[in-house]
Amino acid sequence: MARHGSKRGWYGKVAGAALGVTLLAAGASVWTAQAGAVHPSASHPTSSAAADRVKAVAVTIVHASDKGTNGVNITIDDGPDPVWTPQVLDVLREYGVKATFCMVGTQAQAHPDLVKNVVAAGHRLCDHSVSHDTGMDKKSEAYQSKEILDAERMITKASGGVRPMYYRAPGGAFTPYSRKLAASRGMRPLGWNVDSKDFERPGTDAVVSTVQQELPNGPTILFHDAGGDRSQTVEALRRILPWLKEQGHTFGFPVR
Repeated sequence: MARHGSKRGWYGKVAGAALGVTLLAAGASVWTAQAGAVHPSASHPTSSAAADRVKAVAVTIVHASDKGTNGVNITIDDGPDPVWTPQVLDVLREYGVKATFCMVGTQAQAHPDLVKNVVAAGHRLCDHSVSHDTGMDKKSEAYQSKEILDAERMITKASGGVRPMYYRAPGGAFTPYSRKLAASRGMRPLGWNVDSKDFERPGTDAVVSTVQQELPNGPTILFHDAGGDRSQTVEALRRILPWLKEQGHTFGFPVR
């Protein structure tokens, strides 16, 4: 979820911190589909056995699309939700679109069937912390670590062993530490270029208009499938997805 009401976007928040940051490992640019699967017997993602199966990735915040200059990335935050996630999945399936679902750990733990449905449909998973604390950047490193790693564990377990490929800080509350930690676990920090403002429920027309007006800002678009009534999001997606196709856009996943 975007940190609504704040004058700073996620770009402004991390721009300074991103300077001078280097890759965590020589193979950090290698990124396999769904970031691989953790063996179900792994008790915790920080165990040495699980760590051996994780390849570190770049700490820089990803925002481009793997489909190139005409690509767009649909990202869905805060779920899964038993009412709205299935409806979002239906719309995505109707238009043949794959998306990235940024899941809250407790939601994934409560609805593992929905996590599995997301994976089965070919979408990607993203760690969105355990409790969606938009003030994480003001908390201790120990707190940040627990929020990120516990959510990773919850999502991986709920999915049946598919690990999240990305980490999106709640409200864009990244820190150099949280980005480095996520990257060390194979999760690229994920930002956004277009905030649809759907979380505020301004009306379907307003959501559609916001996306159309802000799309020149970049390819990664933020929507939500939880946190309240998301009927406007569902209807907005039903209008935005075909419009994007008409404009010559293709749908992809975030890359560096």
